[in-house]
Amino acid sequence: MIARIRHMFRRAQSIPAKIDEILVTLDRIAPPDPSDSFIPAGQNPFWHVQASFDPVEVMKRYAAPYLEPSPRHLTNYLGVKIDPAFFPELLKDRAGTVEPMPSPNNWHADIAEFGAALRAVDLSKDTFTVAELGCGWGCWLNITGVAARRAGKKVFLIGIEGDPAYIEFARQSLPDNGFKESEFELYHGIAAGYSGVALFPQQPPGGGEWGLQPILNPTEEQVEKAKEDGSSTILPAVDLASIVETHGDLDLLHIDIQGGETAFLESCIDLCNRRVHYVLVGTHSRLIEGKLEELMYANGWVLEVDRPEISSLDDGVQILRVDGVQGWRNSRFM
Repeated sequence: MIARIRHMFRRAQSIPAKIDEILVTLDRIAPPDPSDSFIPAGQNPFWHVQASFDPVEVMKRYAAPYLEPSPRHLTNYLGVKIDPAFFPELLKDRAGTVEPMPSPNNWHADIAEFGAALRAVDLSKDTFTVAELGCGWGCWLNITGVAARRAGKKVFLIGIEGDPAYIEFARQSLPDNGFKESEFELYHGIAAGYSGVALFPQQPPGGGEWGLQPILNPTEEQVEKAKEDGSSTILPAVDLASIVETHGDLDLLHIDIQGGETAFLESCIDLCNRRVHYVLVGTHSRLIEGKLEELMYANGWVLEVDRPEISSLDDGVQILRVDGVQGWRNSRFM
């Protein structure tokens, strides 16, 4: 997500000479306020999305009519209410406002991700069940849940998040958007293809880092070190198999786990083939994108949305600026 990358660069210490330059580029691509103004096609990399359907048409169809602003929230074009405290640097002056549909992007996502997420809602039947891995404040739970509810579907929302502050944001945001406790389940843990434990790095002083990457299958030495120095929190590894066993098939599996997406999907691809209808992945390198294509094509999945990650070169090294997006449809179900 754009916000995660911006926070990551602000806290980076290894390339201080480049930070200002990269942040200027980010603000040109996705300015925090007014980020919603129309930018002509060809001048913004977020227009360079390939899709087998019209993502803009899908987004327009789910737009909420007659939105009223909420005094303590930013309200997006779908009617999702977002507390500016979740992103104080980006949203500090936007409480009580309603933002238009991203065109092609806003402060946190673009037409590729919105389009793919709403495509999964479109393809679902009378019920819609979504699991968001690395859910943060519950962004895609709220977005797809609000859209599916407006379409008359029964919803169930499942979020997994390792950061203790962000899982509390999700616990706040879901009721803020009218979801009852019977309609969602949140797990403070790390999504994995196994049961056991995982390690989640501690937030730096001041918090606000959205790009922390968990350690899966930690060694005994790593676990002992975490206990001794407090560098990481020991959390349960939440097995995807236990999720579908408890809650049934997933109409959408949203994965944004900071570089661990290939390893995760490789560990549970057989389960996904049987029980997951649509996968939306945030990618973090071109290498990851290629590996995902190899894995998913080999297992009969159809790539419906593709917007590559956006990076820059620094002395011949690619630096990720914005996550990529891939939307995959399971051909076994539709």
